[in-house]
Amino acid sequence: MDLLTNFPLWAALAAIGFAQFIKVPIQFIAFRKLDWSLITSTGGMPSSHSAAVTALCTGIAIEQGLGSPFFAISTVFAIIVMFDATGVRRHAGEQATVLNRLVLDFNKFMEEAKMWPKLDEKEKQKELKELLGHQPIEVFFGAVTGIALTILLHFLFSL
Repeated sequence: MDLLTNFPLWAALAAIGFAQFIKVPIQFIAFRKLDWSLITSTGGMPSSHSAAVTALCTGIAIEQGLGSPFFAISTVFAIIVMFDATGVRRHAGEQATVLNRLVLDFNKFMEEAKMWPKLDEKEKQKELKELLGHQPIEVFFGAVTGIALTILLHFLFSL
């Protein structure tokens, strides 16, 4: 069962789980708001995408070495994922914010013009997901999380 002993895979999965879970206490400390839905949402601090790909790279580096073609593949993959998280996905989230504001403004206008208060709010609008991508600092701390967690796991498993 090579799958059960695949350290880079398990390190990456652990990094995803840890990064998603830690978002809840970070949000609570920052905003005094307990939001368990962050565990399954995209975006936020730290980036679980960055944590996963850097954990994968670190695990491969530990097992295969920095000269390994597997390390090269995982590094290029990590760069693409982190670039996407701070670029395309982040901008899509910013556009969703603007579009949601336009929908709210339009709905307000329609309420005043055509007596929309009689309709249920869910019928009036469907919001786009705004928290898609990451700020560069979120990607950085996701990467640090992935590397640190993988080194810690490797140390614990090699005892």
